[in-house]
Amino acid sequence: MNPLGTHFQVWVGSWDPDEIRPAAEKAAEIGYDFLELPVRAPETVNAEAIARILENNGMFCTASFIHTLETDIASEDSDIVAKGEALMYEALAKARDIGSTRLVGGFHSSLKKHDTARTEGGRRNAVNVLRRVAERAAEMGVVMCLEPLNRYESNLINTGEQALEMIGEIGSDNMFVHLDSFHMNIEEASPANAIRDCGDRLGYLHLAENFRGYLGTGSIDFASIFKACSDIGYDGPIALEVFSSAVVDPAHSARLAIWREVWSDSEDMASHALKFMRSGIEAAQDG
Repeated sequence: MNPLGTHFQVWVGSWDPDEIRPAAEKAAEIGYDFLELPVRAPETVNAEAIARILENNGMFCTASFIHTLETDIASEDSDIVAKGEALMYEALAKARDIGSTRLVGGFHSSLKKHDTARTEGGRRNAVNVLRRVAERAAEMGVVMCLEPLNRYESNLINTGEQALEMIGEIGSDNMFVHLDSFHMNIEEASPANAIRDCGDRLGYLHLAENFRGYLGTGSIDFASIFKACSDIGYDGPIALEVFSSAVVDPAHSARLAIWREVWSDSEDMASHALKFMRSGIEAAQDG
């Protein structure tokens, strides 16, 4: 069985230890293996306290990261690129310190709705930065998993194929693909085939319904996703990533365009998702 986890914002809106503690306790009680925690603002992450909370609850964590316009490594502005690269090294150190062996997310560029296409120069900057960051991450024992985002959140990497192409340009054995059913539902002709095409380069998987609600209540064909994972022998982490305005902090909610309360009961959402994921994985493996 794959390790199963949840994004911390299934539970709380802040990564303050006083909020993470009850989230970790409840997630562990339900049966989850890990929490996904953001390190996009590393100076605000109390690594020692969070690591202790996770250890006390028998959980591990994965760390996620995304850029803003001010730290966009796919910018043509060398100062912005340098700032973004420096921030990624800080985030890597924080990921290591909270016990994560993965840095995941759409860290190839800034998260926002763009109105122009990326330039070749900007793409080249991202590739060069990620080549250096991947090398540093390997020295720290942290694997990097690059996430394609949908067209409304990124104008650089939208599909698994594009992620694989960029990883080939980066040329690092320490860079893998992070796929997400929410984004694949928008961008991929077949999410299952996208998973198969990634093969052994798939390093992380997010599951979310097309409207960020309860798994299995929307339009996504999760059975085919679980089957594709089984077909390629994917045994890595799978994380629930669903958002609702009832939980997500207002600033991040605005960045993700979470304008309504899709669900309100974190424990019920997480419990339902864990049962859904376990049964889906087992059915795919038995079939």
